[in-house]
Amino acid sequence: MKLISTTSQEWQRLCARQTVRKRRIEERVRTIVDDVCQAGDEALLRYTRRFDHVRLKSRQLRVTEAEISGAFQHLDPKFALQLKSAIQNVQTFYSRPRLKPMRCFDGDGVVLGEKFDPIGRVGIYIPGGTASLVSTVYMTVIPAKKAGVKRVILATPPRKDGSIDPHILAVASLLDVDEVYKMGGAQAIAAMAFGTKSIPKVDKIVGPGNAYVAEAKRQVFGFVDVDTIAGPSEIAIIANRYSNTQYVLADLLGETEHAGGIGFLITTSKALAKLARKQIPGGYCVMVKNVDEAVDVANQIAPEHLEIMVRRPQTLARRITRAGAIFLGQYSPVTVGDYVAGPSHVLPTGGAAGTFSGLGLDDFIRRTHLVTYTKKALERMREPLEQLTSIEGLPKHFDAVKVRLT
Repeated sequence: MKLISTTSQEWQRLCARQTVRKRRIEERVRTIVDDVCQAGDEALLRYTRRFDHVRLKSRQLRVTEAEISGAFQHLDPKFALQLKSAIQNVQTFYSRPRLKPMRCFDGDGVVLGEKFDPIGRVGIYIPGGTASLVSTVYMTVIPAKKAGVKRVILATPPRKDGSIDPHILAVASLLDVDEVYKMGGAQAIAAMAFGTKSIPKVDKIVGPGNAYVAEAKRQVFGFVDVDTIAGPSEIAIIANRYSNTQYVLADLLGETEHAGGIGFLITTSKALAKLARKQIPGGYCVMVKNVDEAVDVANQIAPEHLEIMVRRPQTLARRITRAGAIFLGQYSPVTVGDYVAGPSHVLPTGGAAGTFSGLGLDDFIRRTHLVTYTKKALERMREPLEQLTSIEGLPKHFDAVKVRLT
């Protein structure tokens, strides 16, 4: 772990998450996205052969009911029972009432309001690779379902034998995911964004992935909505001499299990800083004078996860305005948030926590403004409408008002 000063240029670059732009990834992803957009299934299957080393036909892309039923036969019978409490916690957290339609009256012929509707079709991406992110299935599907999304489809890369990890299929089945498709990488994002003969076009894509998946989400944004563009996992810990050293080190080390995971230690304790610099292979240590300075540093970092391991952590938490999720006290490691606490573990990374929030019901809801005017109310606005449309050089806009008032 490297000791870093908050007055250095390196610190400024780090807080801004300035990295070398990976043009090679951009170009490769652009080729894939364009290819899938134009060639559909043919391109999707070609990239599945190339990157996943699996030969599939179009009809094999969608996981069958038989495959889903068979998945349960390969699982420990206790799996569903052990998962039950985690799923219940997430469901409970997202069971609060949905946004209700709103109307306001000015009392003189004008009614304004908003109505809220769930997004029609959502695509969820679950990474494959060395580990099956089973927890990401329920951390993404449940908020979508609770928001009222009518159709939820899931995409995840096939294994070498063309199958999907049975744990992923089992959780998807338990949560009533409508369809599961065998596809991964940038090609899966493109297929869901534009649709193919076999893959339905969705309205929004959520879920983490590698650099190629993240870049594909960036490139298709606008054709569909996406959640935040995920980067490497992050943890920041505010700790002092009262903090349990073993807990701090264990939590920092936990992030190194993620590819590219990064840890920040913000501390007033020289002894803890010295130990972390010796035992933590990556990340940054920031020495601060007091907890007030620690809060300022944490807000500058805007970390995905922030642990506050000091006495009276709630006091500091009230002043944290830039973090994806905050974990308070000695017995609230990020691990509980990753798996069982309730709030989704899909959180903004790369400093995005300064402006974005963790995945929630609102991410699956779209709002529509409602405007109602009577003729009398419209007449009152005649002069400002005429002046504004004239200033902007849009006379036909005012004609649409004038025709109603003559």
